[in-house]
Amino acid sequence: MQIPTCPRCGLPVRAPGLMSSDWHCDRHGPVLPQRTWTHVGPELLAQVSRDAQVPLWSPLPLLPGWTVTGLATAGDDRGGPRATALALSGPSPLGGPADMVLVAEEPSTGLGGRTAGTEALDPGLTADGAPDAKVQAAGHDTPLWLVDSADDRIAFAGEALGVWLWAVLWPPAAELVLLEHVELHDLRHESHVGLDLPVGAPTTRLG
Repeated sequence: MQIPTCPRCGLPVRAPGLMSSDWHCDRHGPVLPQRTWTHVGPELLAQVSRDAQVPLWSPLPLLPGWTVTGLATAGDDRGGPRATALALSGPSPLGGPADMVLVAEEPSTGLGGRTAGTEALDPGLTADGAPDAKVQAAGHDTPLWLVDSADDRIAFAGEALGVWLWAVLWPPAAELVLLEHVELHDLRHESHVGLDLPVGAPTTRLG
């Protein structure tokens, strides 16, 4: 696990002290600290699933050839994680490797926007017209729309279980992954306690 960082920019953050009960980023002020792990085992999944206030999304079953490559949360000891991000890697439908990060977060956390490579606190959805992709999340058809992202990736966002759901993929052509039947499950559910997912090489996509 790395030192706590800002979910909006990745800079180290200062812990609460005598003058403030908040974690503080020199650039963005009070933030929820991000913690990142590059090895994800059953114990870590169980701990985060127990403490998280938002879903911890994972495709189940994993797409063929895909592995879990990292995990991040944003939250403090008072309220627990208010954002989660699970990183996965596998083959792109068009060939070559692909990466995907699934983020669930409360509004104005900033982890999803940073993962997408933007400064956005929230996806800024208007939800006009037909969605650009769909997944199943916790058994419900969940529409996703294209949102702003850096040029080396593509990002989709929607709402699931009352909070934002982001799906960010590298390279942009990996968006075809979402054309497959992707079933996202919330790992906080008791049926997933102790789940041992296949683990791959540590990701660099969680900053």
